[in-house]
Amino acid sequence: MYYALGEEGIQTLGKKEWEGIHGGIGIFDEESFARALKLREEFSILQNPDAVFFCKLEHHANYLLCTFHIPVKKKEKRQYAFSLYLLPGKMIFVDEGEIVRETVEKIVRRGEGKKYSPDRFLAEFLMSFIEEDTLYVAELERTIADMEELVLKKDTGNFNYQMLGLKKEISRFYCYYGQMINMGEAIAEDSSDYLEVKDGRGYQLFMERCQRLQQEIQVLREYAMQVQDVYQAEIEIRQNSIMKLLTIVTTIFLPLSLIAGWYGMNFENMPELKWVYSYPVVFGVSVLIVIVSLCYFKKKKFL
Repeated sequence: MYYALGEEGIQTLGKKEWEGIHGGIGIFDEESFARALKLREEFSILQNPDAVFFCKLEHHANYLLCTFHIPVKKKEKRQYAFSLYLLPGKMIFVDEGEIVRETVEKIVRRGEGKKYSPDRFLAEFLMSFIEEDTLYVAELERTIADMEELVLKKDTGNFNYQMLGLKKEISRFYCYYGQMINMGEAIAEDSSDYLEVKDGRGYQLFMERCQRLQQEIQVLREYAMQVQDVYQAEIEIRQNSIMKLLTIVTTIFLPLSLIAGWYGMNFENMPELKWVYSYPVVFGVSVLIVIVSLCYFKKKKFL
């Protein structure tokens, strides 16, 4: 796909028309980009982009290479990965998927008839990847709040598993926003040699929004840690309750164990050994000890 930027907005072009204009956008996959020998020779592009794992900007002799690693919301192991070559008068995207084309088409529909300069398009392109992230951050916050409510209701279930996934998601987006801030700063500082920069406010707005999102994600990270502390406190309370119950049972049966051990010795001279009422008396004393112990613990509100 090939596009031209100008007074009438973003226009779709053919390949030959695109090659002869200034301020155009081209979208390639890796195979078609490898075959674009004329373009690669013109700007001394010697290599295809490597596997993309980070959002970053690299400086080369005749171009800037931006790599994008965009996390997919709610899917921890998926991401959009593509590259952008900033050349004098041209922007070339190398994307094996459809995310770049879909994003460009969305900008075309939204800005139909509006004047587009390369710097305005690039700023809007960057902004499109974070424009709905505020809603997603709010959704993450609601998820943490729901987990906190379940903990307070003592319905912990698979809390650790859910919290681990949530913390991974928060960490993933925290790193992503930091990388996007660095990329925005680098593009704002270095793109003037390759793009006709008429107004840098778009980049500034993009960086400010990324910074706010990163701060909100940091707050969520701290909130998640607080909820995990609440969960741990609930676990400790439960353990204390169990230990309390075991202590009460041990305390009740301690005198009974003493009686059983004492009268189980069967010494010849024990006066109660051959008494006909020995067993009922010991049984009654044992029951009395249990009743008195239970009444005492209940009075002291241990039960």
